[in-house]
Amino acid sequence: MAEEEKGEDVVSEFLRQNQHLAEWVESLRGHCETNKQWNARREFILRNMEAFPTIHPGQPSSSLDRMLSLSMVWANHVFLGCKYPQPVMEKVMEMAEGVVVHEIPVRKTRDEIMGKGKRSVASDGEADGSQKRLKAGGSDAENRGAGRAGGRTGAAGALKPGPPPQAATEHQPFFNRLYKTVAWKLVSAGGFGPNLDHFEILRACVEAAKASLSCTFVPLRDIPDLPASRTQREGQVCELRCLTVYMGTGYGRDEDAARAMASKEALKIFQGRKVTVRVCRRRFRGQDVEDLVLHDEQTRSSGLPPALSYPFQPEPSTSVS
Repeated sequence: MAEEEKGEDVVSEFLRQNQHLAEWVESLRGHCETNKQWNARREFILRNMEAFPTIHPGQPSSSLDRMLSLSMVWANHVFLGCKYPQPVMEKVMEMAEGVVVHEIPVRKTRDEIMGKGKRSVASDGEADGSQKRLKAGGSDAENRGAGRAGGRTGAAGALKPGPPPQAATEHQPFFNRLYKTVAWKLVSAGGFGPNLDHFEILRACVEAAKASLSCTFVPLRDIPDLPASRTQREGQVCELRCLTVYMGTGYGRDEDAARAMASKEALKIFQGRKVTVRVCRRRFRGQDVEDLVLHDEQTRSSGLPPALSYPFQPEPSTSVS
């Protein structure tokens, strides 16, 4: 704890000597971040400023977007237990070297939380309607999922618990505010159209709401759940999330093009009379999972694209040095 407080003192002293930087970095704080989370992410940002020389305080840039996204990935991993592709995890953990965080939360599965203090009395024949605690390192019988999974067993039933039960309701007020911000932004831009800088509009609106976009990039050829009829295998795919809620997916010849297309798809959701956060079934790494998804009022004939990231995986306690 003393080491963590020492790190905060160094950051505070640095910001006192650079007041213009202090005001700017404070504007990057998310509206739902606690003091502990923000102090750690703020130190992450300040420590990595030199690695992004094109970042100029107060001026939006792709470099700033990338660093903020990486800072959110790191903070989500440390404080919320989110998991991302291995290359991304290695990158942010390298960037976080020197940032000390104590008393990191220990993540439990939803079944562990719901089943705490309860004794499971269901036999194999009584699996429907029962819940069994997921135990890391347990036997196959101990790890079988029941209840909502409809009696399915094995790895598919024990993959992930999904979003917390109240997650959609808790995130809805934020996206109601974001909806209004996007609406006014599009009005000032002359309306939604193909010639807009869709990513810049979406990024500006999200940051105005004191949050950040999370971009996940995966080469098209590495996605296992593509339709067999799709012959194109080159290029990049981008998935956009905000506060762990999925907003859109886009394909392009490179990361910038894929991000622009994903942003365009995300902005389409804001064209209706309202947006709604829902829990939906999606494919992730060949298995069905529950995910938080932002919807408009229209009924979609096609299913959701496969997820490129999944921030609701249980994670053992993590040490950050």
